[in-house]
Amino acid sequence: MLFLKIINNSQVENTTYEHLHELVEAVEALGEKDGWPDELIFKAALVVDELSQNVIDYSCPDRPNDVSVELTTHPNKIIFEVIDDGIPFNPLTDAPEPDLTSPIEDRDIGGLGVHYTKTLMDDVQYSRTAGKNRLRVVAHKP
Repeated sequence: MLFLKIINNSQVENTTYEHLHELVEAVEALGEKDGWPDELIFKAALVVDELSQNVIDYSCPDRPNDVSVELTTHPNKIIFEVIDDGIPFNPLTDAPEPDLTSPIEDRDIGGLGVHYTKTLMDDVQYSRTAGKNRLRVVAHKP
């Protein structure tokens, strides 16, 4: 199950989601409500989707894993953290670099989520604290 915590103008909204598409739709709705440009809405939704899917697929091979996505809006930026209690994994250093040079039909499926995060967002930091992986992502509002 996914859990989204939204902090917008000091108001906190907690919503539990059972399906990833609902999490992505919630990020898109927040972006529209908060007046983000369409490009920022697209980038934020894509990165939240990719990172959450990676955690769901890989962080706990032997048990179900909850993923916490905390999204905070500020006047000049958005910050979201993807948090899980799965195996320690720093996607910024431990994930293999994707093949961007071969023809698309020759490439393995997947591997672009971390690449998108690093190239589309303004700042990405990983930490492992209290037994949890925390990936903090910042995107500046234009």
